[in-house]
Amino acid sequence: MKIVAAIPARGGSVGLPGKNIRPLNGIPLVGRTIRAARGSRFVSEVFVSSDSDEILSVGEKYGAKGVKRPIDLSGPTASSESALIHLLKSEPSLISEPPDILVFLQCTAPFTQAHHVDQVVETLLSKEATSAISVVDDHGFYWEVGENGQGVGINHDPTKPRVRRQDISARYRENGAVYAMRVPEFLQTGNRYCGKTILVPVDSTWIEIDTSQDWDMAEAFIRTEPFTGELAVARGTVSALVTGFEGVHTDNSVFVNQDGTESIVCNRYDEIGMDRLIGRGVRLMMISGEQDNLAQLRARKLAMEYKYHPFDRMQITAEWLQQHGLDWSEIAYVGADLADISCMEASAVSAAPRNAPAEVKSVAKVVLDTSGGSGALRELSDLLISTDLIKNGAG
Repeated sequence: MKIVAAIPARGGSVGLPGKNIRPLNGIPLVGRTIRAARGSRFVSEVFVSSDSDEILSVGEKYGAKGVKRPIDLSGPTASSESALIHLLKSEPSLISEPPDILVFLQCTAPFTQAHHVDQVVETLLSKEATSAISVVDDHGFYWEVGENGQGVGINHDPTKPRVRRQDISARYRENGAVYAMRVPEFLQTGNRYCGKTILVPVDSTWIEIDTSQDWDMAEAFIRTEPFTGELAVARGTVSALVTGFEGVHTDNSVFVNQDGTESIVCNRYDEIGMDRLIGRGVRLMMISGEQDNLAQLRARKLAMEYKYHPFDRMQITAEWLQQHGLDWSEIAYVGADLADISCMEASAVSAAPRNAPAEVKSVAKVVLDTSGGSGALRELSDLLISTDLIKNGAG
């Protein structure tokens, strides 16, 4: 029996632009989904369908075969089913040898694991169903508005004594993660719920990422997971660290005293992290958008060089690199401001604190678990050291 997995991932996203290649705990959403599919004992091949060359490139990096999707099937109103049908009818290897079962996975469900895929496929086969979907238990009290405008209990009777939540009849919620369909029935109906559909409860969450709020929720949920990303740089790459000041060393708060002077809050754990890097010969530089005495004092405390430019951090960083005979390919850069984006894109390793703006986090190779001003630089220094990314004899 031939079983393949398909992951539709279009380039455009209204709710959260670029979400499919945005790293969650170091791994792009599409990469997380591919890893779950490839880990399944049933799936023989994984395909990514997209209109975006960048998504297809990331997909191939994680071991999927890319299939270019037409523009007319890539708009916000295009259904996932249309992308799946296009894949089945256009990919040569699937035309010459059609699969028996198609496993449909969505990048918006970032907590899908290989055993979830196996559960759904195994249930489909054992129950002799034509489709199966992953669901999670939902023990909530549900209501609807009746004809008289009053609330009506759906899965409970509000006129009777309140029942215990665990005594409510079992209900399930789709978590948008795994769908498995027998291909002939799917092609005949054009519907992922084709024929006899089986619900498969899985040990996962209902979180699906469509908005920036969903993303923040996913990041909070994943905080206990260690960094799992695969930084696409070789060991011994980093010889210098460049950081923004606002939002990295601080949480972006400013306290204004009665005499008009300002004060900020920094974190001593960052001092430990910078000391560890200095001890390994890493050159350090802090960059700010204004000539800030507070930033200068903090840089001096951390033994970091200090530079500022009102708008062009790319220029000032490039000049600093040239001064010290360094290249962008040797730089780790952590930023939390839109002005940092161009530098982050040019650096070998880029990172953003977890409370950085979404636009900044979307280009970071590592989104740190820690917020700016709360030890984010200590976390990054530990990561650089633990992954052996620091160049021997740097600086």
